Amino acid sequence: MQPTYTSFLYILFFVVTSSFAQDKATINITSPNEATTWNIPEKISLEWNTVKIDTSKSIRFFLVRNEMVVQELGSFKNDGFEGGIELAKNIGSGNRYQVVAIELFPDDKFNIAKRVTPFFTITNAASDERKKKQQLANINPIPTKKSSKSKKTTPTVPKETAVTETKPVLRESFEGRKISYTKEFEFNSEQVIIKIWDHGRQDGDIVSIYLNGVQVVSKYYLTYYKKEFKIKLDPKKSNDLFLYAHNLGDSPPNTVSIEISDGKKSENIILNSDLQSCEAVLISVK
Repeated sequence: MQPTYTSFLYILFFVVTSSFAQDKATINITSPNEATTWNIPEKISLEWNTVKIDTSKSIRFFLVRNEMVVQELGSFKNDGFEGGIELAKNIGSGNRYQVVAIELFPDDKFNIAKRVTPFFTITNAASDERKKKQQLANINPIPTKKSSKSKKTTPTVPKETAVTETKPVLRESFEGRKISYTKEFEFNSEQVIIKIWDHGRQDGDIVSIYLNGVQVVSKYYLTYYKKEFKIKLDPKKSNDLFLYAHNLGDSPPNTVSIEISDGKKSENIILNSDLQSCEAVLISVK
């Protein structure tokens, strides 16, 4: 039976893609895996192997839970093993933890080797006990003594004041970093949905998002997946939303694509931040 032209193309495609896959740098994490359980405060270890990554290079590792970076485990020489790593004491117990590995300073910047482990478990008895005590304290608050003497209060009549238009107070800096405002938006609703994802190529950016100085997204590892969260705006003022970079990734600065929507109106922007400055937008309610 003679091979058809279609089968020839299929074989050619298989050979080319197989050759490309062999030339591509890859990381394989062997520990932790789906059967792993890390017990805090015990120190943990990482095991991995790589293809097309020299042993003189380094690999950066992050501990992730629900796509949020919990702890940067460190950057280690590519020798396949690193032990004696101490986990943060405030990490809670759970079975949705993953480790992310990223090749540092790749030879091919358009094909950075990355690997995410399957979900595994972490236990932390001390953290669980603290959480339990806090929950009990919230359920059974300690009653405060009320003074038997009641103070007489006289109602105050507000003075008539002229209504004047005030300009929004702009935040000039945050934790020593300069804030630059790029755009101003107006929405009909106090409730808006924010979506963030990595702009350009995925290179290990870790960011936080702040609304009016309050952290609403903490140490998120940016991917092409759109992370969605809801925020409530203050209708009485212009709300400042800014991007805070925790690292520079492999291609500084950290660049994030952001979509802001109130269900009817949607705006798409790109914010850039580094370790000295943060870009921001102002958002107000009609």
